Amino acid sequence: ATGLAAGLPLLDVLAAFGKSFNENRYVSVALLVLPMVGVVERAGLQERARALMLRFKGVSVGPLLIAYMAFRQITAALGLTSIAGQTQSIRPIVAPMAEATVETPVGALTDETRYRVRAFAAATDNVGVFFGEDVFVAIGSVLLMVGFLASSGITIDPIHLSIWAIPSAIAAFAIHSVRLLLFDRKLRREPPAAPQ
Repeated sequence: ATGLAAGLPLLDVLAAFGKSFNENRYVSVALLVLPMVGVVERAGLQERARALMLRFKGVSVGPLLIAYMAFRQITAALGLTSIAGQTQSIRPIVAPMAEATVETPVGALTDETRYRVRAFAAATDNVGVFFGEDVFVAIGSVLLMVGFLASSGITIDPIHLSIWAIPSAIAAFAIHSVRLLLFDRKLRREPPAAPQ
């Protein structure tokens, strides 16, 4: 749409897309994740993740999600942002595991509780990767900030931005951990009523 609005011929726009796609084929590999996750889910991945957590009676949702957030933040700080995420780990694995930790003590969950657990699982992934990735020097967000600051006449090395991202990552981890523990305590104190 942008190319057409700029007055470029349709064939030139398509040629530019084709050239970019051909030169950056690794980007299209991400499109294979969705069908793969669908096939694995159809084979019962969510049920297996739920069954695994039902065997561990002492695990609750707060510590489970805190452990996942630590994993996510550490891997993002090492530049491995695509190792997990909403599509490849939260929906098929982590969310069903988190739901199972709540189901174990209280039985069946209400839809409201189930969606809150899923929302906390998704938020945990977002917090972990968002604040963890800025610790890695060569991530796009750090390079974008360096470029923006340079265009404004402020010269800064990417390593300095990464070092100053560490306190933010630690603070985000601590704040979200407290949120998760409070959510966990609320679920244990006031178990949701089973659906009628």
